[in-house]
Amino acid sequence: MKIIQTGVITLEQKESLFELWNAEYPERIGYKDLPEFEDYLDGLLSVKHYLLVDHLNQISGWAFTFVREEEDWFGIIINSKIQGKRFGTILLDELKRNTSVLNGWATDHQNDIKRNKEPYMSPLEFYAKNGFIVDQNIRMENDKISAIKIRWDRA
Repeated sequence: MKIIQTGVITLEQKESLFELWNAEYPERIGYKDLPEFEDYLDGLLSVKHYLLVDHLNQISGWAFTFVREEEDWFGIIINSKIQGKRFGTILLDELKRNTSVLNGWATDHQNDIKRNKEPYMSPLEFYAKNGFIVDQNIRMENDKISAIKIRWDRA
């Protein structure tokens, strides 16, 4: 596996990322079609993509950083077939090399299901192992997501 960093992704890569998003994230935050997903991507400011690809250039993981309300944010998705094999940590380490702060949202419950009807497991333990702090005072609660803010700081 190798990481490709890019500011611009191809249509083929977008299609792979759309499929990865819808397969691995909770069903209720999925996108119904590629144009809706592209609208989300187009709305991100100062985005950088980190694509985890195999020897055939197939995407198995994706992390991305962007700016929201003057803060550095990130998202990460790993194909469930390779979760638990340190690839998520490798991607996070690459993000950390390129920034001093990362903010994100993480579910802190096991109430969501993925599109394939399997449970979506909270990633909080993974983030704790990777040096993130949970901000118990900041939550996002809406019809799509129930999550808590996480933050990593180089300092």
